[in-house]
Amino acid sequence: MRNTQSIRGPVVPDRGLLRPLGTDEVRVVGGFWAVRQRVNGEATLGHALEWMDELGWTGNFTSVANGAGSRERRGREFSDSEVYKIVEAMSWEHGRSANSDLDDRIDALTSAFGAAQFEDGYLHTAFGRPWQRPRYSDLAWGHELYCTGHLLQAAVARTRTAGAGPLLDIARRAADHVCEVFGPDGSPAVCGHPEIEPALVELARLTGEQRYLDQAALFVDRRGYRTLPAHEFGWSYFNDDIPVRKATVLRGHAVRSLYLACGAVDVAVETGDDDLLAAVIEQFDHTWSRRTHITGGMGSRHQDEAFGDDFVLPADRAYAETCAGVATIMLAQRLLLATGDGRYADVVDRVLHNLVAAAISDDGRSFFYANTLHQRTPARAQGNGERLDVGGGLRAPWFEVSCCLPNIARLLASLSSYLVTADETGLRLHQYADCDVETQLSDGRPVGLEVRTSYPDGGDVALRVTRSDGGTPWSVSLRVPGWAAGAVLVLDHERRPVAPGDVVLTREWAVGQEIRLELPMRPRFVRPDPRIDAVRGCVAIERGPLVMCAESLGEIDLDALRVCAGHAPAQTGDGSVVRARFDAARESSWPYGEPAGRPGTFAPLHLLPYHRWARRGPATMRVWLPTT
Repeated sequence: MRNTQSIRGPVVPDRGLLRPLGTDEVRVVGGFWAVRQRVNGEATLGHALEWMDELGWTGNFTSVANGAGSRERRGREFSDSEVYKIVEAMSWEHGRSANSDLDDRIDALTSAFGAAQFEDGYLHTAFGRPWQRPRYSDLAWGHELYCTGHLLQAAVARTRTAGAGPLLDIARRAADHVCEVFGPDGSPAVCGHPEIEPALVELARLTGEQRYLDQAALFVDRRGYRTLPAHEFGWSYFNDDIPVRKATVLRGHAVRSLYLACGAVDVAVETGDDDLLAAVIEQFDHTWSRRTHITGGMGSRHQDEAFGDDFVLPADRAYAETCAGVATIMLAQRLLLATGDGRYADVVDRVLHNLVAAAISDDGRSFFYANTLHQRTPARAQGNGERLDVGGGLRAPWFEVSCCLPNIARLLASLSSYLVTADETGLRLHQYADCDVETQLSDGRPVGLEVRTSYPDGGDVALRVTRSDGGTPWSVSLRVPGWAAGAVLVLDHERRPVAPGDVVLTREWAVGQEIRLELPMRPRFVRPDPRIDAVRGCVAIERGPLVMCAESLGEIDLDALRVCAGHAPAQTGDGSVVRARFDAARESSWPYGEPAGRPGTFAPLHLLPYHRWARRGPATMRVWLPTT
């Protein structure tokens, strides 16, 4: 077991092929993600806190302190979790930027949490008091353990960035309470919404407390035996239909399923359970290849926020919840660390640069809950109030269910921990961003790299060695994405082609030595698997890691669009151009019969990165384009 106590990051395994580098070892200093991290720290965190204060979600903790206060609790039963998530995000951001205002606010909220906690460690503002429902009386929908999980993760973030303090004490009391109530001699129940599982494992990693890991393993192994009440969406909605070890695909509510898989990987890694790890790998690989949208979005059913069956991926009904995108990154990163398989870094790349980048507005103060791939009518403005619906429309400043914004915030604040890892031989670069890397190898040797890139808009990645003892070989590994056939590596003024996968360079590096990777960024057509009925006969366009889309502010009818797939797409600025026409449809009292529309004239059609859509105002949009 290696020493991971000093690593600053949300996922710090004691075992695994790769060690993640902490947010203090990798600093994002410019480019695509630096802008988003800055906006997150300067705008999004404050925006979220203002809404939580105004709606009374933060005030719930004060009002129930010591059993006193208003009986009119504000927000949904899971609103505590959103406060915990924003505290986690503030903790990572404080560790990144040393913003003292964040430090003060974290301390104030921590005091409120402590005042609301019962003597036995139980902490939830919607249950357990004389005027409220009894504790754990609604495990299917109450979200009590789910909220506790986010409390634990907030405490882990705070401790890893600022040292042990009151929040860790609160979290440990809450975790001890969970172990007492749900341990081997306690209730055999599970929570309707997984989340406690990865949180308990991370708390065990932080504290060295074995009982937290054991409890997480209990929760993972108990699920799948239909102990939760029957429900109209079925037991799969709760992932309580099939034991984790026997399932072959992710199913049911997408976020719940992905969070449970994260917990299962964490348990498997810490206990050396190769069979459990193999089960989750099979589930994720099957899901990625048959139940995932081209943007990396997970979930195709609005009704139950769930996965559909294999290849049921309608573009105009894509749910692709932002939280599911964050959870996909969490799971893929865990699988990358556990297996060392670079294809999971490709997953993170796709979801980050398409779904996550699309979800948040440029000013950081509005966001998408669901991420459609086809907007048939102009996305409508909803005003500045709290939105009740989650599908369609422009990015909203707040939703009644606002799990997604604090989820994005905690991911962005800790993003540097997803970029680079270390193994027994050296450093591995998985995600490309302008960053400075300073760390030590497993033998204690200090090493450093400077990474500069125009990615994802450009394909140039330049590395310069900034620290090396120069006397002993060590390795630098670069990921060539799966789409990047024709990539070129430049080293010592020599150019050589490199295939998709990891390129490992081992030598006695000298300070100042440079490596350059050139990734082909020409636009390309992508065709769907023919079993995806909803988009058969369509193409999508990708350029580098970016999915493109057609957007109209009303000047063209995208439903009449036809693309000439025999004419290769071209690059223009940060977008692409395809040859397209707009066919005039016939007017008829019956929508079936022989096609009788009038073909239009071919002309250039400009496409933009999917993550840029709906930023100019109400618009229609489509990713999958019908062909002629």
